Order: sequence, then C-alpha cells, then structure tokens
Amino acid sequence: MTSDRTLPRRERLRTMGAVRRLFAEGRSGFVYPFRYLWFAEADTEPSVEVLFSVPKRHHKRANRRNLLRRRTKEAYRLQKELLTHRVETLNLDLALVYTATDLLPSAKIAHAVRKILETIAAQL
Repeated sequence: MTSDRTLPRRERLRTMGAVRRLFAEGRSGFVYPFRYLWFAEADTEPSVEVLFSVPKRHHKRANRRNLLRRRTKEAYRLQKELLTHRVETLNLDLALVYTATDLLPSAKIAHAVRKILETIAAQL
C-alpha cells in the first residue's frame, strides 16, 4: 500500500517536449513568491505532473536553490490532493518557479502553494 502523499517519478514533469509545450502554450499566474504555469488537456489516463524550478539568477548558491526546491516539493506533496481529486479526465502539467530573491520560511511557501493549487482547481 502506497501513501497518497508521496511524489513518485511518474508525477514529475520530465520530458522536454512537455516542458516546452507548458512554457509556450500554458496559462500562467503569480502568487508571491511563485510564478506558476499550467496546461491541461483531455486524456484517457488522468495525471498531474509537476516541475519545480529555482533560478540561478536569484540564488547563486546551489545549497540555497536545493533548500528552496525541497521546501516547495514538500509543500506540494502535502497538498496535492487539492488537484488530484479534481482531475478526472485531464492531463495536467504544472510548473512552480520560485521568483523571490530572499529565503522564505516553509510556512509561507506552503501557503503560496496552497493558493496556487486552489486557483488552478477552481479554473478546471
């Protein structure tokens, strides 16, 4: 029995074609400290795939980028059921890009991720 609160590899956006399509055709929004992009299309097998990004432009040190990426992944992992229950016949791709220049605590990151997921779920 696997827990619903995991983030397996099949739920991560990995293919270059899907990433290009997301950034070219996806809808976007902003909730501090994230810029988010999402693209939904009808599919026979419903899925949600997510991409996490912390640009080197704002955070030069790899350990800070990794910390912020880990905090974002954890916040998404704990709240992903907001989206997974709404996606019955859709393939949803989502990108979360951390745009703030400062290091925010986990609680603020989790709150922003929750607002993003609720916004996307309302628009589906």
